[in-house]
Amino acid sequence: MPIPAPNLYPPFNIIRLSHVDFGVTDLAASKRFYVDTLGLQITDEDESTVYLRAMEERGHHCMVLHKSDAAHVKALSFKVFDEECLDKAEAWFTARGHACTWVERPYQGRTLATHDHLGMPVEFYHKMDRLAPIHQKYALYKGVKPLRIDHFNCFVPDVDAAVAFYNEIGFRVTEYTEDAESKRLWAAWTHRKGGVHDIAFTNGLGPRLHHTAFWVPTPLNIIDLLDLMSTTGYVANIERGPGRHGISNAFFLYILDPDGHRIEIYCSDYQTVDPDLEAIKWDLKDPQRQTLWGAPAPRSWFEHGSLFQGLEPQPSTLGASPIIAP
Repeated sequence: MPIPAPNLYPPFNIIRLSHVDFGVTDLAASKRFYVDTLGLQITDEDESTVYLRAMEERGHHCMVLHKSDAAHVKALSFKVFDEECLDKAEAWFTARGHACTWVERPYQGRTLATHDHLGMPVEFYHKMDRLAPIHQKYALYKGVKPLRIDHFNCFVPDVDAAVAFYNEIGFRVTEYTEDAESKRLWAAWTHRKGGVHDIAFTNGLGPRLHHTAFWVPTPLNIIDLLDLMSTTGYVANIERGPGRHGISNAFFLYILDPDGHRIEIYCSDYQTVDPDLEAIKWDLKDPQRQTLWGAPAPRSWFEHGSLFQGLEPQPSTLGASPIIAP
């Protein structure tokens, strides 16, 4: 199917991705991983929940860890332009038969909880508590020195359907791969904030969260993190990389947290601000689309993903993912 034309006048205005909420089985272990190793900053915590932000972020949190009996993803959250957009979002989702609930979330204003066409839980808000800037408090910089949350990547059973749904609410495709025989999408990268992606979709058993990515200052920060992980008991948590993607042109590293939630450490992609920017098409058989240089991805990278709470994933409509998949 052809890539849809950019929807420049969506029913409500999503600014960017905001944060992810992970269920974790050992809160102390997850805290050690994200704070002591990656370098995220604690903004609040209690016996069951930890709130984290990265160094350039002014909002209260970009990640929530809550203690759970089983590892899962509670929701992916997005910030909208104003309060009116929340009401427009509720009307739009309700008109399409999606359950909508106004929920209380600490440190946020009104928050709309709903789901996409697959049932994947998504939340929208406008206001989050602002914190004092810490980007020049260099004594706080630790681990990989994460600057900000960058994107989500999700396994979905039908990438064409995912792109069509998210296009309706304003997400624009920047790069994609297509199956030569069926002409169906194998993967697509879509954005709101002017980078390569806020959320990407990859063919596979889904919906599941493939990874959450954090932007870091330079590739050297990734090398420093590898040294740190390899000498502090986390060498087995290094899954893929370092390397450079063809798609996005980003320098990358993939690691797994103590519960198996995949995190990408990411830098050096490019801007996509122009609303009429043409999407870049990649040949599915071109190995450099996923790894411009670096070791090939392991099988786990194509098969493992985090489950969304209470949601049973469905098999791909394109069949089993071959190891060549992006």
